[in-house]
Amino acid sequence: MNKIKAALLFLTTMLVANFLHAQSVEDGKKFLYYEKYKSAKAVFEKLVAANPNNVDAAYWLGQTLIGLNKDEDIAGAKELYRKTLEANSNSALLTAGMGHIELLEGKTQDARNRFETAISLSQGKNVSVLNAIGLANGDFDSKNGDAAYAIEKLKLATTLKGFKDAETWALLGDAYRKANDGGSAQRAYESALTVNPNYARAKYRIGKIYQTQGPTQKDIYMKYFNEAIALDANYSPVYNNLFNLYYYIDVNKASEYLDKYLTAMGDDEPKSCFFRATIKYAQGLNQEAIRKADECIAAAGSASYSKLFGVKGYAYDKLGDSVKAKEGFDMFFKTAKPSDIGPTDIITYSNILLKFPGNEAMAGSLIEKGIALDTSEAGKVALMKVMANRYESQKMYLDAANWYKKILDTKKAPTKTDIFNASINFSRGGNYQTAIDGWNGYTVKYPAETYGYYMMALSQEKMDTTMAMGLAAPSYQKVIDLGEAQWTADSAKVKTHLLNAYKYFIQYTYNVKKDKKAASDFAARYLIKEPADEEMIALKKQFDAPTRTAPAARPKPGAKPANGNKTTGGAVKAPVVKKK
Repeated sequence: MNKIKAALLFLTTMLVANFLHAQSVEDGKKFLYYEKYKSAKAVFEKLVAANPNNVDAAYWLGQTLIGLNKDEDIAGAKELYRKTLEANSNSALLTAGMGHIELLEGKTQDARNRFETAISLSQGKNVSVLNAIGLANGDFDSKNGDAAYAIEKLKLATTLKGFKDAETWALLGDAYRKANDGGSAQRAYESALTVNPNYARAKYRIGKIYQTQGPTQKDIYMKYFNEAIALDANYSPVYNNLFNLYYYIDVNKASEYLDKYLTAMGDDEPKSCFFRATIKYAQGLNQEAIRKADECIAAAGSASYSKLFGVKGYAYDKLGDSVKAKEGFDMFFKTAKPSDIGPTDIITYSNILLKFPGNEAMAGSLIEKGIALDTSEAGKVALMKVMANRYESQKMYLDAANWYKKILDTKKAPTKTDIFNASINFSRGGNYQTAIDGWNGYTVKYPAETYGYYMMALSQEKMDTTMAMGLAAPSYQKVIDLGEAQWTADSAKVKTHLLNAYKYFIQYTYNVKKDKKAASDFAARYLIKEPADEEMIALKKQFDAPTRTAPAARPKPGAKPANGNKTTGGAVKAPVVKKK
């Protein structure tokens, strides 16, 4: 019996030993290296279940849940770190991990305090702790973090006795990239390759440096991407990057890289069905894309990836089925995480909504949310143009003007077209003063052009239709001053503005100022520029004709004398001059 017990004890010991060997922290980290989060999570969860105080496994499980800022479960990682720290309060690695969480939450000072505490607990001599701090702060894809701080701590790690860690050099390269120091980043990645010549991640990330410099660097970045594949044909991130790179420029190549990516990832890519559907859409196979998306949705049920509904929305939009497109986008926006919704999604959905009357407010609210989320000027402007163009096409000019004004206020360097769009729509909508303010801004920016003064004068005329106040006179005078000075050099550009300015003053001086000579002088100046204008020749003759005095009319018996018994019966009538 004792022999049987001994044998069972030995067998149990061997099974536990084999389990621990098969399911090590390093195995989980290797899955993370390949960005196989599903497999990594399974490894770390088993290790933590076997030993809740395995701080290394707990730390890396938290990093897996974070997903390196891709499919984040920050709340889950935070709870894991909190619970494990309760029993391991002196763990420098978990303290650094909690600092990472606080950094993702935007609590930068709290995070910095955590990092400094972690360094103190480890006396600044633990490479894993310094790497954790570097990862949190130097992640290129994260908006938070202090790249300089990451560089400082990672460089410290490289000076420690016995240091030989390719991962540290790669993290240092990431931090330099975040600091926009591509040269230092490349040197750090090359140092990683010195430590481990087969470290495909370093080759890949050197290629990313050149990829961010644009298509002119294609030969260089493709060289590094291909070298990464040569080092490790299973390194899936490079295939995923190339799939995304070619998606909009060469869909057939994108399809090839997608196949390689999904082969390398296997069951670890939970979105593989979505990728199969979206590549069909990219290839223009809209009906096939819809069928594939429906298959994926049916298979996943309530756990369906929200972007599958987006694929259907886009495909139906291409097919001209606005009703079905709206249904797809309705579901996409209902189920998607904010991080899954991009500016193009918002623009497309808004345009579809606007095809159905009564959805303007909803589309506008959607656009406003998109503007708040988009950090780029170009992205914000593209969103604003959707509503501006919509309202302008519907002749809802003031609404259009307000959106164009937002574009004007958003752009650091607004163009002439931006000023025109806002000002002309304010004028069309009857808000002449705001239009005038806009054109005044144009004249400040382009003081040597007649255009701004001319457009301002047109709005001023609409505010002063009888010319009684002469609101447009100063602007038209400026048009004349500039137009005459520029006539010889560029008559074609200023001609229309100048001639219409003369016409304004002909009417203004004759009808309001009662100055026939001044009206004649402006007609003469007009005819110098346009001598064959028969209407103006006739007006000029009338202005120059002598004024006849009509005989006094006899009053009727008992009638009171009329004021001013002299008339200009033979004088010309007030001219009505059509502008060109």
